[in-house]
Amino acid sequence: MTDQQTPSPETQAARTLLSAAAVRERSHQLLQAGLDGRLQHFTVDLSRLEPCADEVVATIRAAYPSLDIPFHARWRHFAAGGHERWGAVMHGASWESAADMGRAAFDLAIVSVLLDAGAGAQWRYEEGRTGETYIRSEGLAVASFDMFVSGAFSSRPEDPFRVDADVLMTLTAQDLAEGFQVSDGNPLVGLEGRAALLNRLGRVVATNPDIFGQVDDPRPGGLFDVIAATTEDDRIRATAILEALLTHLGPIWPGRIALGGVDLGDTWRHPLVEAPDATKGLIPFHKLSQWLSYSLIEPLEWAGFSVVEVDGLTGLPEYRNGGLFLDTGVIALKDRGDADRAHAVDSPLVVEWRALTVALLDRIAEPIRAKLGFAAADFPLAKALEGGTWATGRRLAKEKRGDGSPPLSVISDGTVF
Repeated sequence: MTDQQTPSPETQAARTLLSAAAVRERSHQLLQAGLDGRLQHFTVDLSRLEPCADEVVATIRAAYPSLDIPFHARWRHFAAGGHERWGAVMHGASWESAADMGRAAFDLAIVSVLLDAGAGAQWRYEEGRTGETYIRSEGLAVASFDMFVSGAFSSRPEDPFRVDADVLMTLTAQDLAEGFQVSDGNPLVGLEGRAALLNRLGRVVATNPDIFGQVDDPRPGGLFDVIAATTEDDRIRATAILEALLTHLGPIWPGRIALGGVDLGDTWRHPLVEAPDATKGLIPFHKLSQWLSYSLIEPLEWAGFSVVEVDGLTGLPEYRNGGLFLDTGVIALKDRGDADRAHAVDSPLVVEWRALTVALLDRIAEPIRAKLGFAAADFPLAKALEGGTWATGRRLAKEKRGDGSPPLSVISDGTVF
């Protein structure tokens, strides 16, 4: 290899942040800082972890009395209201192979997850086929599902169940507004940001046909073939899913921090993060990419693969999981006035909140398993999230604040939370 081809030390360092392992290691750094009393905005009280776990176990037993809990994934939201929407598509579509189905499922999951940042407290979606109204994540899922099955993302009228790069590139905020029933009286947070994110997805897919168009016109679902190629004896590591997403979809994120020519996506600065290289002071979260990784496990399994090492991924640093720890007193604001202010997503306060969330989800998984009588191998973090921490965060938010809003307000552009 020539010097020209050797990545610079900065580039090599940057690539180490494109992993769940980096999310976990640096989040635990900030948890330790909190335990040492060194964080600027939060205190940590691990004695509250057991009562917090009790709340989660109560939620799990109420929602899943058989304790047969699926993974935390977008597919749960597609079944909102007890309607198996995707199951109906799978039975009705005329795919010629499991791989065709896998690409379609990837298309739907990728677009829907990228549209799954917080909707805001006012937005509602009324589903025509059921007449039911959904809000927040379920509403966003059902709305994006309806756009998908209607062919809104397809450039082939005869094949609606697909997402094509050329359609994504020309999608407007108005197109999304129509699909998501947005109006002055029904506002959706970050509408322009969501449309711009799908535009960037379209451009990345269209300009990398060797990745996204190996067996078809360029489409996000082309990643199915990329990830399937990493198989060993029909086994795929969950972290390989994330690595493919971070490698091939990295350029879709808004211009944030880049290092050595590498777009770092959902990565932020915090002065207490230590590293021996140019990544000192940087902490990655990759929340939407990890949420998407969890959501691509089932399509791969439906196509005949076995996804292993799911606990290699981390918990998701979003406001339901983060709210769980605030509302149960595991973490507390040093300045109570911060609860009344809105905070930028790149602020040290939000970075600390998200890091503590990731690290504490690791810590709480074990007491949850112990209370339910499971070994770690039988109850991965993905089940604790679904059962689980996310739903308990939502329940406590509703109990403590009538509108179900999180305990902290974050100013988001529709591409983080």
